Amino acid sequence: MLLGSVAGWGQDIHFSQVDADPLLLNPAYAGFYQGAGRFGVVYRNQWASVSIPYQTVAVTGEMALWRGGVSSGLSVGAAVFNDDAGTLGYGTTSGHLSLAYYQALNRAGTSVLSVGVEGGWAQSGFDPSNAEMEDASESFERPKVDYPLLALGVAWYWQPMADFHTKVGFSARNMNRPNISYMGLDETFLERRYSLFARAEWRCWQSISLLPVVMAQAQGRHRELVYGGDVKWYIEEGGAREVSLRAGLAYRHADALIANLMMEYDAFLFSFCYDANVSGLAVASGGVGAFEVGVVYRFAKNSKRTKRIKCPKY
Repeated sequence: MLLGSVAGWGQDIHFSQVDADPLLLNPAYAGFYQGAGRFGVVYRNQWASVSIPYQTVAVTGEMALWRGGVSSGLSVGAAVFNDDAGTLGYGTTSGHLSLAYYQALNRAGTSVLSVGVEGGWAQSGFDPSNAEMEDASESFERPKVDYPLLALGVAWYWQPMADFHTKVGFSARNMNRPNISYMGLDETFLERRYSLFARAEWRCWQSISLLPVVMAQAQGRHRELVYGGDVKWYIEEGGAREVSLRAGLAYRHADALIANLMMEYDAFLFSFCYDANVSGLAVASGGVGAFEVGVVYRFAKNSKRTKRIKCPKY
């Protein structure tokens, strides 16, 4: 109820698939899963019905550096982002490296805390040749700007019973508030962005699970609130391969209705997401917002296909 009272004033560049690739959310999620590594690609196309589409691509990879059984571990992650927006081709390309450490808080390993730090470098720019200036003699001091980035995150996993678990994370990005001015101004900063994310899964009946989700973000005066839920059907599990289907609906407050579909097949996760625009721009957009597609590949710690050596019986 408290989160639902936040007004949606605007939004930063984002992905509607809030946790298909968790490293996009929080550096503490690097390696915060079962397996030895994970690689993912997400593509977003937005506002195609209004103007030149805004396109965003993210490529991520992560792997475990060290693991002390199920109680602790250290992981590293990497991500590359690129987006291109509008007539001037305004875009940002950035690269990030993250390091995360997790520690079990009890002997059973049902409560785990993870902390992560992320550093990166970004370049934002545009093509000034397509700009229409009131005075032809006017010009920008520089069409591109480079700046460092710093992010921190913390995440908590809790499984109080066999058929229920939850994951909560908080992250802060742009902690250094880099200068992003194209005019050489000293007071133009990229504001800090704070994100709160929570996802739970309840196995309510045999092979069916319910997964409620909420995400809130704040950056300067801008706010974003997403809430909804998924239904997951475990088709095959515990055997030679894992197969599941997942579908859900979410609402980005005062902005869009989000429909998503995911399929897990063994080590792969395929995702598709569509935004139906319900904001004031719907008159111009015809309700068309954005679509996203993503693929994630997870490396198993011990492959099921490994040939095992039979030990003699004594």
